[in-house]
Amino acid sequence: MSIELLIENYGLLAIFLGAAFEGETAAFLGGVIAHRGLLTYWSAAFAATAGSFAGDQMWFFAGRYAAQWGFVRRLMEKPAMARVTHLLESYPTGFILAFRFLVGLRTISPVVIGTTRIPTGKFVVLNAVAALIWGQLFTALGYLFGHGIQQTLGHLPLHRHLLIAVGAAAVVAAAALAFRKMMKPSAGPS
Repeated sequence: MSIELLIENYGLLAIFLGAAFEGETAAFLGGVIAHRGLLTYWSAAFAATAGSFAGDQMWFFAGRYAAQWGFVRRLMEKPAMARVTHLLESYPTGFILAFRFLVGLRTISPVVIGTTRIPTGKFVVLNAVAALIWGQLFTALGYLFGHGIQQTLGHLPLHRHLLIAVGAAAVVAAAALAFRKMMKPSAGPS
């Protein structure tokens, strides 16, 4: 079975699951694949949006109804918890709309939100709006990246095109993490 056939048969499911559990790379690759014509742009963007929405709803409900479970408690003990709580208390609506764009806070944020008094209906609506924006944005970036690679390097075999896209996504993720580390306040002498 060729990679093209695998993508045509299971690509939307892979984008959905990838967006639910990993995030940006899956949506970005969905855009690259759509550029190659193996999936339509709109189906890839919808799969990324739906996956992001479903994943964050799952984590929200884990915080709301399963706070005593071990894996939820471990998430809540992460150092990012204090930062998420501060941002959520200061800007509840803005934070719910933005958390999926904040490197390192994507998984813990909906769990923390689920432990608060924010109404479920409010979270569902804001999560849907944010997932729609996020899904369209990252799928579009992948589509444009695919177009740029084709303009620069010509029509590459699909596996090379995807390897370049994964490499670019890894470089961007590493740069975002490095930037986040640089922006953390350092503990100076007391």
